[in-house]
Amino acid sequence: MYLLAIVTLLLAAFFSGVEIAFISSNKLQLELQKTSGKYTGKIISFFSKTPSDFLTTMLIGNNIFLVTFGLIISQILTPQITKITEITFFVLLFQTIIVTIVILITAEFLPKTVFRIYSSKILKIFALPIALFFIILRPITKVILIFSDIVFKIFFGKTLNVDEVFFSRTDLDDYLNELNYVKDEDNNRVEVEMLKNALDLSETKLRECMIPRTELACMSINSTIPELRKKFISTKLSKILIFKNNIDNIIGYVHSSELFRNPKNIRATLLPIPFVPESMSALELLSQFIENNKGIAIVVDEFGGTSGLVTIEDITEEIVGDISDEHDKSQIEDVMIDDNKFRLLARSNVEEINKKYNLNLPDSEEYETIAGLILNHQENIPKINDEVSVHNFIFTITKVDKKTIQEVILEVK
Repeated sequence: MYLLAIVTLLLAAFFSGVEIAFISSNKLQLELQKTSGKYTGKIISFFSKTPSDFLTTMLIGNNIFLVTFGLIISQILTPQITKITEITFFVLLFQTIIVTIVILITAEFLPKTVFRIYSSKILKIFALPIALFFIILRPITKVILIFSDIVFKIFFGKTLNVDEVFFSRTDLDDYLNELNYVKDEDNNRVEVEMLKNALDLSETKLRECMIPRTELACMSINSTIPELRKKFISTKLSKILIFKNNIDNIIGYVHSSELFRNPKNIRATLLPIPFVPESMSALELLSQFIENNKGIAIVVDEFGGTSGLVTIEDITEEIVGDISDEHDKSQIEDVMIDDNKFRLLARSNVEEINKKYNLNLPDSEEYETIAGLILNHQENIPKINDEVSVHNFIFTITKVDKKTIQEVILEVK
């Protein structure tokens, strides 16, 4: 009798744990296990495609063995409790309290905690016994699901459709996070990082990847063609923005190839350029670029002023990393001087610097770049050789112009 009680309790715990393991598991990882060719992967993949059947089966198994355990344990406890009191109410009360405590700890809390932590491994290890119970209880499961579907249709006017979603973006993101902790070849890690960046693209705002207005190459619509030609030569760019009156009124751009047509004035070579808000996501603009066969756009702030310029290369860099293009100043790069000293471009992204050099520079929504971090704490434009302390970091200004910081030396205390 005691052995039977223990077996039924363990089986109830097994079904309870498997249920939470399936719910907590990464559905994408389960599906990928099928490609390994192992039978366990194929079994788990089948369960993943019919989650309602699987979960209902686990609930039925759990309830069957809990009820069985309750009946057996009551027969064991009744003689012992009647030695203390023969009052029926107290006998039932003591039985209920004891059984409830045992079930909650042994058949619910402990298995669900352990199975949730090791969900994927548990499902792989117990794939065969799970499949066996699934086959045995499948007829009961089907009857219950059909009955539930009828009830749902009567009261809500539609049928249940619980197997539509297989895995979500969250599953993919979780799977990639797990891969980061697995020792693998460098090229695989790069691929994982690129895929994670692609997932984050919808959350990346244009203000985070644009070329700021202070670095834009612009000319007035009233400039002459010789002046425009000199501008192309001096900047070595293929596109020059054209404004009317001031930089906040961009009216288009000129491509260097247009000069081969010997135009009379800039207006004859002017090409239209789209305008997009700072708050637009990089993914949305990338879709627009592809749809409209464009590769450049002006980013405007909430007041309609020019914030900067964004190209398809800038967005692509958010996925694959730095790409050398005409807007990059390759002669100046971030450099690690020693373990605690770095030379940084002031326009470098704080988050990227933290990731690249494993630092812990303070991050905030109020700024994106190293220059923004310094100005946020300094509140004025520092001069060359000025030192700015931010927590345990010391920034020494090495290059500035009239309005912006250009380069700094960072020392970690």
